[in-house]
Formats: sequence, C-alpha cells, structure tokens
Amino acid sequence: MLFDFHGTLAMTQDPVTWVGAALVDLGVALDRGRLTVLADRLATAGGLPGITRDIRIPPHLAEVWADRDLSEYAHRAAYVGLARTVQTDHEGLAEAVYERILAPEGWVVYPDAVPTIKALLAAGVAVGVISNIGFDIRPLLHAWGLGDLPAILSYEVGLIKPDQKIFYRACAMLGAEPERTLMVGDTPADAGAVYAGLRSLIVPAANPGTANGLSAALHLAFPSME
Repeated sequence: MLFDFHGTLAMTQDPVTWVGAALVDLGVALDRGRLTVLADRLATAGGLPGITRDIRIPPHLAEVWADRDLSEYAHRAAYVGLARTVQTDHEGLAEAVYERILAPEGWVVYPDAVPTIKALLAAGVAVGVISNIGFDIRPLLHAWGLGDLPAILSYEVGLIKPDQKIFYRACAMLGAEPERTLMVGDTPADAGAVYAGLRSLIVPAANPGTANGLSAALHLAFPSME
C-alpha cells in the first residue's frame, strides 16, 4: 500500500501558528492581529508551502516554481522567493518560514496516520510513501515513528505524480504488483495511480489535527477489521 505525504499523512501547521513560530525563531513577537495579517499575506503570496491559494507566480520565479518538486534548490528558491515578495520589517523571515517545513515540529500528523500504518505493517502489508516534494521527508517520518517506511520522492527520481512511471517505481520498491496495490492520497495526481493499474483511495486534506478518514485504507485491506 502506498501513501501520499502532505495532505494525507500530515499537514503543515495553520498559517498563524506557522508564521508565529518562525518569528519566535527570529526573536520577534507580534500581537495576534498583526500576526494574522502577516500570515495571511504570506499565504496569499504562496510563501507557505502546501497552503492552497490561487498563487500568481512572478516571472523571475517561474522556472524554479515549475521545478519545485524536482530539485531541492528549486523548491527552496521558489517558496523563499514567494515569501520575499511580502514586504516586512523582519529580516530573514522568508528563510525562517521555509525552515519550518524541514522540521517535525512544523507539521501536524493526522490522528489516523500512525495507527493505520502500524496496523497494516503488523498485518504483513508492505507500506511505502510516494510524494511530489522537493526535500527529504525521511527525518520527519523517523520522528513520528515511521522511519522504516521506504519512500519514493519526486525530486530524487525525477518523476512527478501522476506520471505512471513513478507509481511503477514505487510498486517495485515494495515488491508489489500494481494491480494489487492501493494508492492513498488527497489529490487528482494521487488518483492518477489508476492509469498505472493501481487502485486509489482519495481522502480529504483536512485541517491540521482533524481526522481525515485515512483509516478507511485499513478497512479496505481487511474488511472484517474493526
């Protein structure tokens, strides 16, 4: 069984918490009102990776934005560059905001994620992670007790979902046939696994800390399991 990462296993912190923590890292504290405005401006500009907004990409960032899931450099340059389009009095904020996604404390694991995966592993099901992403998520998985999960990351293999080849690579990693593999994710790119012969379960990218129905994967694998 394959799981997407962002929006499926875990979600970044809400923008106000995220930006507030980045400011604390810089030794800055803002009142709630000013912090909320700043967080909204950064989210609207696209400077908070994974926060869904209609983003207008400035021409000078178009190339790195297109390659953000294929290169660590492009991923950082794209999101730090977008955050820098927001004028603030806080030097280094764009970089501090980005650094939060590289650390476990910058994320909130969905409540069903770890119990579901551990139950699958205990039952002998091969489980892996497949993600369109521009940085190494393995330290995060390790911090959450999932460090033994193999992972296929787009920036490492040069393939991006829904390209069928990335799903084939992931199935080979697990030693599983595509037609006997379930892809669990939260986007149409994850649903594209069906074109590679896999089955697909799409769950909502719920708010941080909110159950997103991930445990349905367990019931699909073992219908009699409560």
